[in-house]
Amino acid sequence: MKLSKKRCIISFFFASILSVSAQIKLPKLISDGMILQRDTKIKIWGWAAANEDVIVSFKKNTYTTSANKNGEWEVKLPKQKSGGPYTMNISASNFIEINDIYFGDVWIASGQSNMSFEMQKVAKHYKSELKNSTNSKIRQFLIPKKPNFKAPQKGFKLGNWISANPKTVGGFSAVAYFFAKKQFEKHKIPIGIINSSLGGSPAQAWVSEDALKLFPNYFNETQLLKNDSYIKNIEVKNSNDIKNWETETNANDLGLQEKWKSISYDDTSWKSISLPSFWGKQIGYKQGVVWFRKHIYLDKVSNSKNIELNLGRISDADSVFVNGKFIGKTNHKYAIRNYNISKDILKKGDNTIAIRVFSYRFNGGFIKGNPMNLSIGKKIIPLNNEWKFKLGAQTKQLDQPVQLNWKPTGLYNAMIAPLLKYAIKGVIWYQGEGNTRDAIEYRTLFPTLIKNWRKDFNQGDFPFIFVQLANYLKPDNTPSKSGWAMLREAQSQTLKLPKTGMAVIIDIGEENDIHPRNKKDVGYRLSYEAERILTCSKEYPKSPTFKKKRVKGNKIILTFSNEKYLQVKGQDSLKHFAIAGANKKFVWAKAVIKDRKIVVWSSEISNPVAVRYAWGNNPKGVNLYSKNHIPISPFRTDNW
Repeated sequence: MKLSKKRCIISFFFASILSVSAQIKLPKLISDGMILQRDTKIKIWGWAAANEDVIVSFKKNTYTTSANKNGEWEVKLPKQKSGGPYTMNISASNFIEINDIYFGDVWIASGQSNMSFEMQKVAKHYKSELKNSTNSKIRQFLIPKKPNFKAPQKGFKLGNWISANPKTVGGFSAVAYFFAKKQFEKHKIPIGIINSSLGGSPAQAWVSEDALKLFPNYFNETQLLKNDSYIKNIEVKNSNDIKNWETETNANDLGLQEKWKSISYDDTSWKSISLPSFWGKQIGYKQGVVWFRKHIYLDKVSNSKNIELNLGRISDADSVFVNGKFIGKTNHKYAIRNYNISKDILKKGDNTIAIRVFSYRFNGGFIKGNPMNLSIGKKIIPLNNEWKFKLGAQTKQLDQPVQLNWKPTGLYNAMIAPLLKYAIKGVIWYQGEGNTRDAIEYRTLFPTLIKNWRKDFNQGDFPFIFVQLANYLKPDNTPSKSGWAMLREAQSQTLKLPKTGMAVIIDIGEENDIHPRNKKDVGYRLSYEAERILTCSKEYPKSPTFKKKRVKGNKIILTFSNEKYLQVKGQDSLKHFAIAGANKKFVWAKAVIKDRKIVVWSSEISNPVAVRYAWGNNPKGVNLYSKNHIPISPFRTDNW
C-alpha cells in the first residue's frame, strides 16, 4: 500500500514536469498592449511541446496549427484595418489571453545614442509635451540592450508594451516619440515603436554574420567572438584596467587624504579657474583627478523641495559633495549632471560645493554648452564663473576599453533577429557617429545593412528612413577636410536604394554636445520623409539635391533637382560655400540663387574647378533651405 502511494506521487510529479514543459509560450513582443501592423498578414508565433496542437482565437475566428518537432509553431492572421482594442486567446495544454491589442503602424527605431536618447533627458526642453503626452495609442516596446555573438536569437528575456503618458514617456526614445506623435497626428491610428538601439554602436554591430562576409575583417572577428574564453579575457582585462587605475589614483589623491570635500577645509591658497572650461592648460597635464570648490552664501534656509545642482557635462567622470555630504556621481562624459539636493543639506550662511573630477584619457574639465547653476525653487544662482581648483593626483592615461557591445553582429543577433517575424511598416535609423573614422567604408556598409534587414524580414522594400549627421564640434575658420562631412556624403549616397529617406539636420546640432537637444525637429523630419515615401503627395516634395555643375568664366553654376524649391533662409547671402581651382585648395566663396540655380565665385579663384557646400564638421548657421523648411544636404562637386 505504501509502495503504491509512493509510485502514485512519483507519477504525479513527472506528469507535472511534463505539463509545465509542454505549456505554450509566447515571445515578449506578443503580449498585452501590443500594436500589430495594419493592412498586412500577421504572424503569431511561439513555442509548445513537440507536435502539440495550438489554437489561436481572434475576432470570432479560429486558427489552428501544430508545433514542429522543435516545439515551434506559428499561424497567420489575415489583413486587418487599424483599430482596437481587441483580445486574442491562444490555447494548447494551457490557455493565454492577450488583451488591449491594437492595429496600426509599427516602426523599428534603431541606431546609437541619439536614437536611444530618452525623453526624460530633454524634459526641461519639452515640459508641455511631457505634460500632455497621454495617448494610449502611442506605445513603445524597449528591447534589452545586450549583444549575442553565438547565433541569431529567437526572443527576449524582458520587455513589454508601454503606452505614452507623463509617467512613462520619459523612458521613450525622444526622436521616436516625436516621430510617432507626428504620425499619429497625421493618420489618427495607433503607432507602435520598437526601440532597438544602443549608444555608441557602429553599423557593423547591426549586420548579420552572413552579410558581413563582404567585410572580411568584421567577419573574421565574428568567428573569434563565438569563443567564450576570448570574450572572458576581454572582460577581465577591461575590469582590471579600470580597477588598477582607480586604485592607484585613489591612493595618490591628495584630495581624499586631506578631505578636500569638507566644508571646513581652507581653500584660500587654491588657484582660480573660470568654468566651464578644461584644465589642461592650467595644470599642464590632462589625465588625473582635479578637485573644484566653490562657496555659496545663502541669507536664509530654503523650504523648497525643488533644489537642483546643474553642472552641465563633465569629462570624464565626477563625484559631487555639498557641505561635505555626497550627493551623486556620473561616470559618463556625455550625460548632463542634474543633481537633486535635500533641503536639509543646505544651511544659512556659507555653503561649499566640492567636485572631484576624473579624466581617464581625454582633456578633463567642464564642457561648454549647458547651464551651470544652483536652482532653489524659483531662485537661480549662476555657477558658470570663478571656482577654486587643485590637482589631486596626476595619472597615466587609461587604455581605451574594448566595447564588446559594439562588436560585429552582436546587436543584430540579440536585438534584430528576434523581430524578424513581426510585421512592420518600416525603420527609422539614427546612427553614423560611430563610423566617422571610416566614412569610405560606410558607403558600402550602410547599404549592406539596409539590404540585409530587408532580406531577413522578408517584407519587401519597407521604408528605411535615416538621420544625416548633425553639425558638431568647433566650426571651421577655413575650408578643411572632415570625417563627418564624408560620413554625411556616404549617407546621401545610400538614397540610391529604393524607399529610403534622409532627415537632414545640419542646422540643429550643437558644437559641444554630440547629442543635440532638439529631438522634436529630428522626429518630425523623419515623419516628413515617411510621408514623402509612402504617399508620393505634392504636400511632401523632395528637397532639392545637387545634379551638375557648369563653369562659366570665374564662376561655377550649380543645377539642382526640384530647383523650384530652393530658397535662402533669412536676408543674408548664402553661407558655407567654398570654391577651388585645379590645386584643390578651397577658399570661402560668395554664392547667390539666380534663375533657380546657384552661382558660386571668389575673387581669389580665376579658374574654378570645384565647389563644396557645408563641407565640415560644423557648418554652423547654414541658410540654404528647401521651401519645405528643411535645410539642403551638404554636397560637393569633386571626388577628391
